[in-house]
Amino acid sequence: MVEFTHFNEQGRAKMVDISDKEITKREATATSMVKMLPTTLQKIKEGKIGKGDVLSVAQVAGIMAAKKTSDWIPMCHPLALNGVNISFTDNDLDELYIMVTVKITGKTGVEMEALTAASATALTIYDMCKALQKDMIIGPTQLMRKTGGVHGDFERTAE
Repeated sequence: MVEFTHFNEQGRAKMVDISDKEITKREATATSMVKMLPTTLQKIKEGKIGKGDVLSVAQVAGIMAAKKTSDWIPMCHPLALNGVNISFTDNDLDELYIMVTVKITGKTGVEMEALTAASATALTIYDMCKALQKDMIIGPTQLMRKTGGVHGDFERTAE
C-alpha cells in the first residue's frame, strides 16, 4: 500500500522532504486533446486565426506552465527542468492532440509538470480560438508514461 507523504504528524499538509533522495534521470509524458469544429481546426492549421499562430503561442504557454508548476500546485517542488517538448497532431477532422514530454535530472518526478503543460497548452488553444467557437471540448488530459524514481516506471496501457 502506498503511504500518503504530504501530511505531517498532525495530519496537516506538508511539502515532502526530498533532501535525502538520489538524483536520477526522470521523464514524464502527458497528453491532452481539444475537440473542435473541422473549420476551426483547418483555420488553426492554415494560420488564419486572428490572434496569431495558435500552435506557437500554445507551445510557449505550455513550456512556461511546466516551469511554473510549483506556483499552481501547492505541494510541488520548484524544479530546474532539463527540457520540455510539446508536439501537435490532429485527426484531419476535429481533434487536435497535444503531447508533452518533460525531462529532469533531479530528486523528484515531473509528472505534474507534464500534466500542467498539457493543460495550459490546451487552454491556450481554447483562448485563441474562442471567438470562432465557444463549445470546444478539452480532454482527456492524462499521464501516458513516466520513468525514474522510487515508485518505478509507468506506462498507460490501451483501454
